[in-house]
Amino acid sequence: MSYTIITTLLLFSTITSSIATGTIGVNYGRIANDLPDPTKVVQLLKANNIDHIKIFDTDSNVLKALSGSTITVTVCLSNEVLKSAAADQSFTDNWVQSNILPYYPSTLIDAIAVGNEVFVDPNNITNFLVPAMKNVYNSLVNHDIHTINVSSPIALSALATSYPSSSGTFKPDLIEPVMKPMLTFLKKTGSFLMVNVYPFFAYAANTDTISLDYALLRQNDGVKDPKSGITYKSLFDAQIDAVYAAMNALQFNDVKLVVSETGWPSKGDSNEIGAAEDNAAQYNGNLVRRVLTGTGSPLRPNDPLTVYLFALFNENQKTGPTSERNYGLFYPNEQKVYNVPLSMKDLANIPSAVSNGSKTAVAPSPSTNGGDVTVSSVGQTWCVANGKVGEKKLQEALDYACGEGGADCRPIQSGDTCYNPNTLEAHASYAFNSYYQKQARASGSCDFGGAAYVVSQPPRYGSCKFPTGY
Repeated sequence: MSYTIITTLLLFSTITSSIATGTIGVNYGRIANDLPDPTKVVQLLKANNIDHIKIFDTDSNVLKALSGSTITVTVCLSNEVLKSAAADQSFTDNWVQSNILPYYPSTLIDAIAVGNEVFVDPNNITNFLVPAMKNVYNSLVNHDIHTINVSSPIALSALATSYPSSSGTFKPDLIEPVMKPMLTFLKKTGSFLMVNVYPFFAYAANTDTISLDYALLRQNDGVKDPKSGITYKSLFDAQIDAVYAAMNALQFNDVKLVVSETGWPSKGDSNEIGAAEDNAAQYNGNLVRRVLTGTGSPLRPNDPLTVYLFALFNENQKTGPTSERNYGLFYPNEQKVYNVPLSMKDLANIPSAVSNGSKTAVAPSPSTNGGDVTVSSVGQTWCVANGKVGEKKLQEALDYACGEGGADCRPIQSGDTCYNPNTLEAHASYAFNSYYQKQARASGSCDFGGAAYVVSQPPRYGSCKFPTGY
């Protein structure tokens, strides 16, 4: 049998014609004792088309490894030195001289995050934030650096109200002391507000009122904001617009927003509802697609989204619940925890797109395929082949699925219902999905050594119908 890889011309042309210019980056945290050397990490980033990262310090080994690459990096001035940075500009002068000048511009530092979620820091350092940001900025200017933005990531808990989105407001005790001065600074310097947005937390705490489809950016009926009339198709968009509404309420409707952290854990404790590999794959995969092929948020559709996924690796020394150590896209051995597209190039190689709820579709709705495939019902997922791994790996995985794996491969035999299209990727997708469904869609059952990934709309290979259960 001669196998060829399916060419998804319609998908590719739709992606490349999109007018959106959204950006995907990844947080590179290092609270672990088993991570690869930074030079290997840079190679990993390049191999996966990741060209924007954010780190939580100014580690010299990381910044040196990035030198000469095309990868831009956001660095961080830690909460521990915020008080010193606020008290004396000579401190930030020295900090810039020691932590920025030795690397810039060979290393493409594009932003400095002054502190991280300062408002929830137990040491009560909120009042130092804006003075520190101003001193860092002035120190950059004194060294004739005008292209590095200065900002600070805030947690969504900075909002007093986030639902409905149009009622978004900052906590009253933060408005005058810090939010107005910070937004004034960001507007004056042309910078942006960094916000850490985690639909997972809201979902896990409100499973009775928030649907998993809504949280994972899967197909759903949406939630209508009674005040604005906007129907939100994802909790992610609703949370972003709640922040925009809070900014608008303070008359800062021209300050942009960057999502400095967002992600979904692939594993969690028994009480961490929704923490699972398939959910993480769907959240991050659907979000990447939504950012790269959609518009901005419903409230600001003309402002392309910049989103940094959390995180690059699972970090084994992080404290707290199990989920804290399982946000990574990669294991420390550089193998993917699950398959997820990270760039437009990756999206162009995916045979079946997942509905992203944005105004820009990636592929036709399954319901338009001559009635051969129906739109998925709530909670259904399928497993499809990853053509990027190459024919050899796909064939090996297909042989396993149809043999030891026990998949029902009769429909892809010559003359049967799913023999056409007669391609390796189509046949492997059917076999992988059969195995996945027989395993009751258990976490990890759609991987095959990186040869497969989960989608939440029915795969489309000719008129073949993929099963949803056995």
